[in-house]
Amino acid sequence: MKRTHLPLNGLRVLDAAARHLSFTRAADELAVTPAAVGQQIRALEDMLGVVLFRRTPKGLELTPETEAGLDALRAGFLEFEDAVRAMQAGQASSALTIAAPRDITAKWLQPRLAAYAASQPGLTFALVAADDALDFTEANLDLALRLTDAAGEHEGLKVGEAAFVTVEAPDGGPDQRIEWPGCPVGDQPATIRVADGGLAIEAAVNGFGRATVPLLLAQADLAAGRIRLVGDPTPTSLSYWLIAPLPQWRQKKVKALVDALLG
Repeated sequence: MKRTHLPLNGLRVLDAAARHLSFTRAADELAVTPAAVGQQIRALEDMLGVVLFRRTPKGLELTPETEAGLDALRAGFLEFEDAVRAMQAGQASSALTIAAPRDITAKWLQPRLAAYAASQPGLTFALVAADDALDFTEANLDLALRLTDAAGEHEGLKVGEAAFVTVEAPDGGPDQRIEWPGCPVGDQPATIRVADGGLAIEAAVNGFGRATVPLLLAQADLAAGRIRLVGDPTPTSLSYWLIAPLPQWRQKKVKALVDALLG
């Protein structure tokens, strides 16, 4: 069923003017001029085809038509307020859904989420394994972590340095390349092909050769001595980004999570 167009601004002005029985006091409440209140009331009267107020020597009086609809109007505004509170309740939710590739989830994201959860009792996470772009609405996502060159159409912040590193086992390994989808093309033959950068690091640990992966992905294993650096980091246009559409990005729970992850 087609809904009737509601002149919400005019109805809001009507409610204020009816409560105060004064265009001036209604204007003060609404932070507009008395002339603007009068214009809204006249436009509403033209649209509805009724007179809403009578001007008397004692001031404004409500007409029977206004009195007939006022209770329902005010009840409707209370319903609107309830609807807004219900929609805002998600901002205070203790559940967060995050999409990220499996490798960066295991190597970087999960340890930071665990530390954040320890400081926020009751906080829960749903982690979605995803390498391709997702529909935030369909997937009910709050935040995504992507290896990309920019935030694109969404809001976002870059995580870490935009660089790739080549790594091998601590005691060295064969001068052969470990290949994974998204790795830079190399001259050396691939001794093994794996599904992602995280598995490429594990293959390097196990002595299969050298893996070239994003610096952020390798940092924890480099710090732990599980792998060692071969040569210097190579700058690249790709880096990890925390991204979300503007409505999700503005949520308090998402802002707090981003701050925790980047802090």
